[in-house]
Amino acid sequence: MSNTATNAVTAPPGGGRLDGRNGLGGAPRRGVASRIINRVGGGVVQAGLVVIALFWLLPTFGLFIASLRSETDNSGSGWWQIFTAPAQLTFGNYSELLKNDTITSAFVNTVLITVPATILVVVVAALAAYAFAWIEFPGRDWLFLVVIGLLVVPVQVGFIPVARMFGDVGLFGTIPGVVLFHTAFGLPFAIFLLRNYFAGIPRDLLEAARMDGGTEWTIFMRVIMPLGGPAIASLTIFQFLWVWNDLLVALIFASRDSQPLTVAIQQQVRQFGSNIGVIAPGAFLSLIVPLIVFFAFQRYFVQGVMAGSVK
Repeated sequence: MSNTATNAVTAPPGGGRLDGRNGLGGAPRRGVASRIINRVGGGVVQAGLVVIALFWLLPTFGLFIASLRSETDNSGSGWWQIFTAPAQLTFGNYSELLKNDTITSAFVNTVLITVPATILVVVVAALAAYAFAWIEFPGRDWLFLVVIGLLVVPVQVGFIPVARMFGDVGLFGTIPGVVLFHTAFGLPFAIFLLRNYFAGIPRDLLEAARMDGGTEWTIFMRVIMPLGGPAIASLTIFQFLWVWNDLLVALIFASRDSQPLTVAIQQQVRQFGSNIGVIAPGAFLSLIVPLIVFFAFQRYFVQGVMAGSVK
């Protein structure tokens, strides 16, 4: 074959060359700005995130140090003084906190409110999400649209009518009343999240289970629940954090005997100067429990949220 024929075969149209500079047979050509960003962007972004994280954690660190200082030291100087006077650190505040009946009973009330409200939302939402995703019944899509519409309803709308209803049935000011309110207003988001995740499960798995004689309950327990673990774990984190850190609902629907830790601490803030020895360790105690729950399920968090947000 002649050189002319060889050039005709190997050369691209227009006389260009097969290299990366013109985009034929190689990576697309990038501009100067793009190359600069790729070289320095990673390090700059990581450094910026570290700085932001340090500033974000600074109040938490200050709260922890304040909980380890006496009321006299906290009133007389800032928490950063421990770097020059580490002898100020003591666990006496936590010892006194455990002897405070108001704080200890509030902590127990917080657990009694948060755990049932989380379990009820997860169980009811999982059942409803499976029905919306894989069970055919009249008006299913319209009913799901109603659930989606409830996402935009602010929680404040239900305060007066629900408080009046709870007063009529004797639930106002009780722990079950607070649990039911959190459950009712937590279900729309929970159903939406789990339904979208369950709908992404391959239909062939469910059809194979039905062909083997599996009932809807068997399919739900042995197919849907194991595969829906990431979304369920993410929902558990969301619901637990929302209920544990709630103050507004508890201020309205909880009485003095059923108040959670957030309300007990808020009442101590009214006398901040004389109660810093109770507020600081109590606030840190209220903070550390959700952190433990979050880190226990963190590996499922991103996966479940991203998979449940799109179909």
